[in-house]
Amino acid sequence: MRSVLTVLVAWASLIGGGGTALADAGDRPVLQYRSLAPVAPGVEYREFSLSASHGPAYGHVLRVDLSRPGVSLDLLHPGAVAARSTVSRMAAARDAVAGVNGDFFNITETQHPGVEATGAPVGPSIANGRRLGAAVPNGQRFGPAMPPGVNTRDVIGLGTDYRGRLDRLTLEGAVTANGRTLPLRGLNQYALPVGGIGAYTPSWGTASRLRATCGTDASRGAPCTDETHELTVRHGKVTAAAHKPGRGAIASGTLVLVGRDAGARELRRLKVGDAVRVQDRLQATHPGALRFAIGGFPVLRDGRPLSGLDGETSAVRTAAGLGDEGRLFYLLALDGAADYRTGLTVAELADLMRDLGADDAVNLDGGGSSTLVTRDPDSDRTVVRNHPSGGAERPVANGIGVFLRT
Repeated sequence: MRSVLTVLVAWASLIGGGGTALADAGDRPVLQYRSLAPVAPGVEYREFSLSASHGPAYGHVLRVDLSRPGVSLDLLHPGAVAARSTVSRMAAARDAVAGVNGDFFNITETQHPGVEATGAPVGPSIANGRRLGAAVPNGQRFGPAMPPGVNTRDVIGLGTDYRGRLDRLTLEGAVTANGRTLPLRGLNQYALPVGGIGAYTPSWGTASRLRATCGTDASRGAPCTDETHELTVRHGKVTAAAHKPGRGAIASGTLVLVGRDAGARELRRLKVGDAVRVQDRLQATHPGALRFAIGGFPVLRDGRPLSGLDGETSAVRTAAGLGDEGRLFYLLALDGAADYRTGLTVAELADLMRDLGADDAVNLDGGGSSTLVTRDPDSDRTVVRNHPSGGAERPVANGIGVFLRT
């Protein structure tokens, strides 16, 4: 696949100065790129161009040096799990110096008429060390086909040691009431496993929780179940019950339990006034806590593209990658302008991330969601650097922000 990534000239009409070779060994293609604008100490922004299997592709890449004092990453999000905003708005609100869009999300519900699309992400999310939500079942995800061996629980993130890493976050939790302990199968997610119980906290937002009871573990488009139940739990006691999941803000000190199928039958055993204890955590595969995590499916590990990557379907794509044992973080978004929105296949994306310097990388949401922004150091404005394929920024569930700690 590397032989496909032959080099074209960089955007000389937009960028002055000479090109810089990222790779020039033997018969490997030489990827040239040129600086366009300064961002911040330890944060470099460049544009590049290359010829791919479906035509020319143009892209934008940030190289973030996490070994530089004060440079860090965190989740960009709209303030609620079930909400959407543009990358530029989220980055400006948090005073980020740069960022890209993040995880795939519940963008539409055409298969379930009358059910609201929540805008919530597919995978787990952690912001500033605080868990926000867990992953939906594999069959409920949005996005292109994943390679064998990966799933919706896979994330890219930043540890408390300020090193980036790929990891997998699994929800571990329980609901204890009336001497019975039941497994907790969801946390602030738009789809629950069949037969499961999910917890919704104030971080969920105001969106309807009905979507959580639609589809199955294997089919996102399967009908919604009729067997549902919801409990409101405040300060450890059931305060309200309903047969159908509701909507609206969840007050501080309160959580809502939603059950479907067998989970609904278990929740019906509980009555107003019953004591309920809910425990949850996102368990990482690797040691060490994560300060930040976002869902995305791996395409590159230890410098090798994963087997089974799609090499046929080309699209505008977003990716994040790691190099130098997690000290370097790469954020990439392809350009979606009409003249060159042919993009890359997932297999080509993996090769490109490797050529840019990444050893590990994940594919993030692409198409009309692909957006890369930087803060202009002169005007202090957040500027969209690529051309989103829809002609304007799409509101998305979350993103990756680059920050300077003080």
